[in-house]
Amino acid sequence: MPNVRIAIDVDGGDHGAAVTLPAAALFLSKRADAHLVLVGLESSLALVNKHVNVANLVRVTSVTATEVVGMDESPAITLKNKKNSSLRLALNAVKDGRADACVSAGNTGALMATARFVLKTLPGIDRPAIAGFFPTHTGHGREGDGGALVLDLGANVDCTAEHLRQFAIMGAALSSALTGNARPTVALLNIGEEEIKGNELVKSAAELIRATDLNFVGNVEGTDVFRGTVDVVVCDGFVGNVALKSAEGIANLMSQMLREEFSRGPLAKMSAAVAYPVLRRFKARMDPSQHNGATLLGLRGIVVKSHGGADVAGFATAIERAYEEARHDLIAELTERVAALNINTSPITAKVVNS
Repeated sequence: MPNVRIAIDVDGGDHGAAVTLPAAALFLSKRADAHLVLVGLESSLALVNKHVNVANLVRVTSVTATEVVGMDESPAITLKNKKNSSLRLALNAVKDGRADACVSAGNTGALMATARFVLKTLPGIDRPAIAGFFPTHTGHGREGDGGALVLDLGANVDCTAEHLRQFAIMGAALSSALTGNARPTVALLNIGEEEIKGNELVKSAAELIRATDLNFVGNVEGTDVFRGTVDVVVCDGFVGNVALKSAEGIANLMSQMLREEFSRGPLAKMSAAVAYPVLRRFKARMDPSQHNGATLLGLRGIVVKSHGGADVAGFATAIERAYEEARHDLIAELTERVAALNINTSPITAKVVNS
């Protein structure tokens, strides 16, 4: 897709324009075929010239918003009262065809509710899911890099087996589009690999997914996610969010413990100096900014959610994620795959859903 256009919620997130504008400038310096639609308050947009190189300004369009969605505002109030917010207008740009994708670091609940209202869901999809790449032993958790795509990461706390089947279809399509793997492996996150393990939701979902022509390999445990043994891991939003927050906590703990141990006296500091090249590579693989950006999958438009506290490099990574999805025409890919897999699902589907 030539001249990919991405709408940016400039004032979303913990840091707003202080992060989003430098990140936008960084992204533009790397992608000559990209155009950004910057949506923000007038005071924020006045800073664009300060951050964006003069030569790249021709690839920037500004849209003035009069409101900002706070990180603690309820989705219902946002949807009803914040129709001129930077978040809402950025999504409108996708809906109206002025942008191919939207990136926001704003309130997750408000973003999901507004995106679902503005863009609607794809045919055959009941609920959108949040999908993100986890770092693995075989890759760094980035598109095309061997990471595991995990969904849902928190959009749907309560799911049915049919919802998990739809997540599996969408996850396989996203993984295929971004990695080039025509048949990515798909698994359900469970408490054991055996088919008899797990609750009724997971068991029923396994039957539904097995009835499709996805490359379904059964169940995986939490440790398998980080080993890189499968490409797509499916779970409900409650389990997925716990897994995500646990992984973030462990990464922070490891980083803190390493710093403490390498600060324990002269010998430890000398060891740190010797190990510096290894530690630098380790940090790069675990760096949250390299993994930032989760897709709101299942909408009739590309929406990428950045972590609210992301730094400049992290937000630029989220923009890059949206760029790649738009460049690979993800929505067309998803629509085609969902339609095909719904047609090719065997009659067992009806039995499981109604049980």
